[in-house]
Amino acid sequence: MVNTLDTVLCWTGRALEPVAGTPAPALLVADSWLVDEGYARAAGAHWTRFGSSCLALGVDRAELQAFRAAASAALPTDGRWFPRVELTADGLALRIRRAPPPARDARVIVGPAGDPRRHPRRKGPDLELLAGLRARAREHGADELLLCDAQGALLEGALSSLLWWEGDALCTTPDEHTLPGVTRALLLAIARERGVELRVRSPLPADLAGRETWLTSALHGIRVVSAWLSPSQEAGAASHAPVWREELDRDG
Repeated sequence: MVNTLDTVLCWTGRALEPVAGTPAPALLVADSWLVDEGYARAAGAHWTRFGSSCLALGVDRAELQAFRAAASAALPTDGRWFPRVELTADGLALRIRRAPPPARDARVIVGPAGDPRRHPRRKGPDLELLAGLRARAREHGADELLLCDAQGALLEGALSSLLWWEGDALCTTPDEHTLPGVTRALLLAIARERGVELRVRSPLPADLAGRETWLTSALHGIRVVSAWLSPSQEAGAASHAPVWREELDRDG
């Protein structure tokens, strides 16, 4: 059991070993999930996403399975944590981090037209860029920045998936240029199981004015967009979110 805050453990091929706080190489693949008092929602889905990308980059399957077993055993079982598994040029690693308090809503700004990411479908290579974009958004009073395609249509948040409601239909953006979000996938699966209509759209920001809009992630679950700072427009009421948070906790 590891009790140290923000510990970095590198995989040696046989065990996880702590490393000094030296700068790590650029991320090739990464994945994170919330561990709250030992419970991890959809940890298997996060490992599947991480593993698929690692295998595509040539990581040995048996090595990956051994790393997963060691990393799972190293995670704390008390407290609130946000571990991250990583693949860099140095190999596999586990970063054990304290999780910040949960958030229920978010203020957003919309970024310029044009997706700045190099690998929108793989988590890891663009994380530093996206964290920087969100940090700049926070300088303007926002909690998240929404990415756009070349035509100005919304894609997703810098570090979150985008969903919204049109009446009783749950909507999201196309898969082609978005990260395969685990929490997003859970919510869409719940909607299918319950017969909720699903729609795929590429909305302009103005199309979401007055609509209940969600940013979803492993860390926070569902955050409702409470304010559009740029462009300035009306935010929708959180009509569906309370019930769907309960559904997510039950099914996740």
